Amino acid sequence: MQIEQKISLKPYNTFGIDVTASHFVSVANVEELKQILSLKEYPNKLVLGGGSNMLLTQDFNGLVILINLKGIEIISEDEDSVLIKAAAGENWHEFVLWCINNNFGGLENLSLIPGNVGTTPIQNIGAYGVEIKDTFESCEAISIENKTIETFKKEDCHFDYRNSIFKNEAKGKYIITYVTFKLSKQNHKLHINYGTIASELEAMNITEPTIQDISKAVIAIRESKLPNPKIIGNSGSFFKNPVVSKAHYTKLLENFNDMPSYPVSDEEVKIPAGWLIEKAGFKGKRFGDYGVHKNQALVLVNYGDAKGADILKLSILIQETIKRLFDIYIEAEVNIL
Repeated sequence: MQIEQKISLKPYNTFGIDVTASHFVSVANVEELKQILSLKEYPNKLVLGGGSNMLLTQDFNGLVILINLKGIEIISEDEDSVLIKAAAGENWHEFVLWCINNNFGGLENLSLIPGNVGTTPIQNIGAYGVEIKDTFESCEAISIENKTIETFKKEDCHFDYRNSIFKNEAKGKYIITYVTFKLSKQNHKLHINYGTIASELEAMNITEPTIQDISKAVIAIRESKLPNPKIIGNSGSFFKNPVVSKAHYTKLLENFNDMPSYPVSDEEVKIPAGWLIEKAGFKGKRFGDYGVHKNQALVLVNYGDAKGADILKLSILIQETIKRLFDIYIEAEVNIL
């Protein structure tokens, strides 16, 4: 474990934003993490996982801590289910593929989502009708203040749409080190009726899909819509899908009769933010080295050497335009630093 100076964070964020950390360290286990957190000469600390859910807008004058804990372990199992504990530094997609290859079901709809295991509960990541909370059993996290390890059960995490306790009252107080999932071993509950999974399976001539088939379908769909961060810098979906009252939605239908929605409750519906952004004319729009992706309006992209401040400025312009056109505020899903 070595603390380095003046390190570019471009390789450590999927947007590919080139900002500099005055100090940088990679930690491989919990004891190293405790040691680093105890260093008083670095009052400003920034924790990095997969760098997939953040927009860096300026250099960081402090210590960047890269969480590089590795390991996947089966904790217990019976005929129907298995508990799997994964370290925070494991790549999320590779972990999903490991589970699928072992015929453990529950995460297949979350294939090809960028990032690492440790950040998935923070955001309660979700895709195609499935969220982390559906398989989440517990997580271990180190308290930044007193360096103790605490366990958070599902009920402790206050999971909501793209939200959890780690984005609210526990924000900045803990670093997740391990996450445990409860997955199925047989009689898998398949989710194929969300998005275009069913039509993708049909195109693959699959009538009785397995979890492996669903993963392949999700990967094909995501690759057709979303840019590869290794080629075009991005952070996946930049905005959350807004939830509005049914009364407001009904009023909007008078002028936008093709506006899609998904029921949330008897009183509320969710409107796809991508549809709103596309309707506002931003889809595929480019501003020099940054812009909105041509295939998915939810994705803001860095075509080369864009500044984080430029992408932030674009996101604010989109928010203001959506508010003006639809009287809806769309909230950023990524963390802006």
